[in-house]
Amino acid sequence: MPLQALIFDVDGTLADTERDAHRVAFNQAFAEAGLPFAWDVPTYGVYLRVTGGKERLRAFLEEHREYPQLSDEEIAALHRAKTHHYVEMVATGLLPLRPGVRRLLDAARDADIRVAIATTTTPANVEALLHSTLGADALARFAVIGAGDVVPRKKPAPDIYQHVLDQLGLAAGECLAIEDSANGLRSACGAALPTLITETDYTRGQDFSGALRALTHLGEPEEPAQVITGPEAGSRLLVDIPLLRQWWAETTTP
Repeated sequence: MPLQALIFDVDGTLADTERDAHRVAFNQAFAEAGLPFAWDVPTYGVYLRVTGGKERLRAFLEEHREYPQLSDEEIAALHRAKTHHYVEMVATGLLPLRPGVRRLLDAARDADIRVAIATTTTPANVEALLHSTLGADALARFAVIGAGDVVPRKKPAPDIYQHVLDQLGLAAGECLAIEDSANGLRSACGAALPTLITETDYTRGQDFSGALRALTHLGEPEEPAQVITGPEAGSRLLVDIPLLRQWWAETTTP
């Protein structure tokens, strides 16, 4: 059975959203609520180890008891405000897709390979990013969009990938996941998915053991990707459908 689908994470994978979008939107929500803290770039990087915005804020407060401790309802309200700011920000076109993402999405469509999304971010965030980068018909490009609280456990649990596989009606061995972080890799591998990593500034240096390859990004003709881990480590290349099929086949060849 040939490769049937590519399943993409969103934040850090489709676009580099964390530092200058999600973090900024959180800080806007904090300021509006009169909270006495803000997340600088290094601090936000520390708490990215926790997947899910509400969960991230709860972890921060539990480790900083000097700040007001918020109820679950207050955290949820803050998160809704943050999502509003994020959606407004993304709608301005602030965030481009990472190198190679649109090219690979187009190539998958031409090769009759389905594409899907598996993310812990909210559906509103996903839709805003897709519309701003891929246009009005963006959602129709994806066979399945698994996002937010559609599953009980967030990454690194495998639930969101298992949900997307169920919706696609495919086995894990027929698909390939594309992620940017160790937590995402653990989630995809937990669902038995072969996984490609495209690291970001926040995830550089994480443990990507078990990934098919780790790269700087997917590459463009004028900006090839650098392979970080794998047999081609150190080389520069362009990730295309034939190459993905070759790497994916490594997982199915005895």
